[in-house]
Amino acid sequence: MSGRAGSRASARPGISLPRRCGWRSGTCRDRRRVLRLLAGRLVQAAITLALLSFATFLLIGLMPGDPIDLAIAGDPRLGAEDAARLRALHGLDQPLVSRYLAWAASALEGEFGFSRLYARPVAEVLADALVASLALLLPATLLSALIGVSLGVLAARKPRSRLDYAVNFVAFAGVSLPSFWLGILLIILFAVTLGWLPAGGPPEEPTLGSWLRHLALPLVTLTVLGLASYARQARAAMLEALADPWIRTAYAKGAPERRVVLRHAFPNAAAPIITVAALDFATLVSGALVTEAVFAWPGMGKTIYDAILGNDYNLALLALLLSAAVTLAASLFADLLQMAIDPRVRT
Repeated sequence: MSGRAGSRASARPGISLPRRCGWRSGTCRDRRRVLRLLAGRLVQAAITLALLSFATFLLIGLMPGDPIDLAIAGDPRLGAEDAARLRALHGLDQPLVSRYLAWAASALEGEFGFSRLYARPVAEVLADALVASLALLLPATLLSALIGVSLGVLAARKPRSRLDYAVNFVAFAGVSLPSFWLGILLIILFAVTLGWLPAGGPPEEPTLGSWLRHLALPLVTLTVLGLASYARQARAAMLEALADPWIRTAYAKGAPERRVVLRHAFPNAAAPIITVAALDFATLVSGALVTEAVFAWPGMGKTIYDAILGNDYNLALLALLLSAAVTLAASLFADLLQMAIDPRVRT
């Protein structure tokens, strides 16, 4: 009797018992899927970084010359015996595999060595470069995504209109323009001719106004070049979403166009836009090399460029690994965000 009474009590609509997370629960399945995705991506990231570190170490080690050769070329007092002694001291006379294993063991302990170019620990040099890159790339990514997606959505709402043709022209022009050409053009106009803004370099004073003045030209360059890809992707995704039958059904029921576009069509078109945004930011962190070189901005791209040209093994290796880690993290973040926005991805 007590068992039947308990079962009847639990069946009453006003009483809810805690549900266990069983295998048939949709929420639990989603949680397990996310955990499996995280575990798999972490394993893939570890393998990728290990292989990339070995390949990068091998390629840098096979480059002609080494830091000892550069030191000898800069100081005529050093002879062949001094060079041999320095190579033995720094382990440069060992095979590449042995040198890589020694570097990997030190890296796992958090010791990445010193930068020959900057005479500072590599971690400190990259920390400063990463801060400078983020100060430039975060606002550039946000502005280019906001402007580009807005233009793409507006163009998709009125296809084959003047606005659509104008957005397509801006998008294709942004994709076609070389970054160095646009950067030099902005320098000539605003720095040389008008004298409104500095031509480049880091700010001389740690004030907000100085930072904004030095960020203006490279920020405009990256924003103009970045919004083109967002506009094209948003337009294509929105055109595909607006062509779905259920969107036409929503229009037939009398739903306002603004509501149909923003609440129904745009969430379904957001997945490819998120992927473009994540990968674009990861690419900018490591690949804004030309823009940083044109404006002499001390970011990650310029640091990698200087390290490779100067045969700074430790700095180049860690900078490339950090860029790869940012790319992998951005890809994982995009996948998780897509799973949170689009239920179809979770199935």
